[in-house]
Amino acid sequence: MTRPRIAAVDCFVLKLPNPERYLGPTDESSDPDPPGYAVRPPWRSLYSPRFETLLVRLTTESGVSGWGEALAPVAPEVPAEVVRRLLAPTLVGADPRRVRPLGARLRDLMRERGHLGGHQGDALAAVDIALWDLTGRLAGLPVHELLGGAFREHVPTYVSGLPKRDDAGRAALAAEWAAKGVERIKLHLGKGVAADLATMDAVRAAAPQVRFAVDAHWTYDLAAATRLARGLTALGGIEFLEAPLAPEDLAGHADLARRTDLPVAVGEAMRHRYEFLPWLRQRAVGLVQPDVARTGITEAMAIAELAGAHHVPTAPHHSVGLGVALAAGLHVSAAVENLSSFEYQPTTTDVGQRILTAPLPGGPDGFAVPAGPGLGVEVDVATVSALAEES
Repeated sequence: MTRPRIAAVDCFVLKLPNPERYLGPTDESSDPDPPGYAVRPPWRSLYSPRFETLLVRLTTESGVSGWGEALAPVAPEVPAEVVRRLLAPTLVGADPRRVRPLGARLRDLMRERGHLGGHQGDALAAVDIALWDLTGRLAGLPVHELLGGAFREHVPTYVSGLPKRDDAGRAALAAEWAAKGVERIKLHLGKGVAADLATMDAVRAAAPQVRFAVDAHWTYDLAAATRLARGLTALGGIEFLEAPLAPEDLAGHADLARRTDLPVAVGEAMRHRYEFLPWLRQRAVGLVQPDVARTGITEAMAIAELAGAHHVPTAPHHSVGLGVALAAGLHVSAAVENLSSFEYQPTTTDVGQRILTAPLPGGPDGFAVPAGPGLGVEVDVATVSALAEES
């Protein structure tokens, strides 16, 4: 029997308009059409006014293709060059079904040069997803079956964000979601402890049946994060506090976790199990949030198993990844035993479906697990090619 071989590696850099423009953590934008990357205080990172991503396609000699996506919200050209210059020479001619051995070879190519982090990690994640998609297509099986089977056929979600300009608007939107049956909503805050607690008061009054979570986007020091956590606990009905401190502050998160009963959630900035391990060992995290478009499917499963061994649930992160990243996240969510929920971004999901020939069925009440071979989605190649040329 002839082994399949990868014959081509293609990268597609996409920069799609954001239909709602960019709204920062204060839900305000001084420029209605920002010209480029910018820092939106109090957040510290660069953000793009567009949806930017990298898609990777691996194609065998027989013409079967698999797709992957990197979470690359700024400068997706950088991981694209990593794929083209560093990973593609090893991929071409390889058997894509040897996902883990091949992934180990790709990882080791830059072992002493940031081999698991940053843009290198993002590139590896996109390729890993594409390898799993391609393997599933060659086998005629969905990825979740290749991972050992699905624990669930429906992935529960929480709504991420209430993008309105003031607390009155956020409260009204929370009430709208509640009227549609939404039970969980996460707010993107970090505006100051008093302001964050005032926002929570407003939205809880408007939607008392909803359970909320808070993403503080790494804006606080330990003292302020402690005040926020205790204030949220006093309000009641809060599921977790995400990213309260600087992402490198392991000791601070461990200290905060000891000071509050509120689960501390982290993970979107991490890319592999070796980053998560010390956090789990030191009980600095109560909910892990790997993003499959930053970790890849292989590492996301390893992280979830590691978290499970420490009796910590997994809630996969999903922010500006498009349809391929969404499908990959759903397969991982299906195959994770100790799943909490999956992040649902309404605008991202709508934009992300644009690159697929058919949308993934689901929304604020959850998603059906894709059942087709591989990731179970078909990428609209003509649309992606045109968008890549525009970008």
